[in-house]
Amino acid sequence: PMKPPGLKERGVLWVNDGARPPGFAPRILHEDNPGWHDAAAGDVDGDGDPDLVSKIWNKDGASYHADYWRNERVPRRTTLFLIGDSTVKNGQGRGDGGLYGWGQVLEQHFDASKIRVANCARGGRSSRTFLTEGLWAEVLAELEPGDFVLLQFGHNDGGPLDEGRARASLKGVGPESQRITNRTTSKVETVHTYGWYLRKYIDDAQQRGATPIVLSPVPRNLWSEGKVLRADQDYGGWAAQTATAAGAAFVDLNELAARHYEQRGEPGVREEYFTSADHTHTTLAGAQANARAVIEGIRGLQGCPLAEFVNNVEP
Repeated sequence: PMKPPGLKERGVLWVNDGARPPGFAPRILHEDNPGWHDAAAGDVDGDGDPDLVSKIWNKDGASYHADYWRNERVPRRTTLFLIGDSTVKNGQGRGDGGLYGWGQVLEQHFDASKIRVANCARGGRSSRTFLTEGLWAEVLAELEPGDFVLLQFGHNDGGPLDEGRARASLKGVGPESQRITNRTTSKVETVHTYGWYLRKYIDDAQQRGATPIVLSPVPRNLWSEGKVLRADQDYGGWAAQTATAAGAAFVDLNELAARHYEQRGEPGVREEYFTSADHTHTTLAGAQANARAVIEGIRGLQGCPLAEFVNNVEP
């Protein structure tokens, strides 16, 4: 094979003391004594096709050895896209403040050699603003036939329509809409129902040959007489109605997680799954519990191909 530009041949290896070849960015990274081993893809020879290089980085990061590369297209793994709010991905997804969304720990439940989990959720977004801010367009740009989309909204769909954060959708699943002028930005917008926005995500995914799976929102840490308050009379119920009408799969995450909370008990849930700051955002333990409920729901879906990618061994 041709030698990538900027690399010096040394035996069967190409060695570069310094920067990576142009166009390369790390894709996979894990510690492998005595150095860092990662695979990267980029068009290093300028022929328009991505090239694959496996490199071993010294611990000091000063050099690497390119011990394998080829000029051919890198196979793309099936991708599971997650869209939603901070209960799916909190902050930057690094566990800041000790808070995690269930999407941040979901990947460990899947076979990484067969499927990639892309957590595209964004804190503070509703079914409405995830669309209007262009975040869904970014997902659609990458979505391909055979991919999956898990979508969970509802926590931020209440509140004002046209002032403050102006992120609310209209209640329900119907076709009604309301034209508003945002009092902060002066932007004119037509606001639709919660169900309308969910149908938009479902239809777009199905049109691209992907499989959308609708989830009811995870429960908040709110209790009454030893029972977790459910969302089946509003966003959880509306999510179920919309998924059924659109022919999409539905996981009642609200119910599955609530049952687990009740088995754990209110004191344990309050202490381990949430902080004293609020009743919505979870700790790592809470996120892990909700992720297990997501997997339980996926496994329970009749004929859902996503279940084939789930690990058989619990992480």
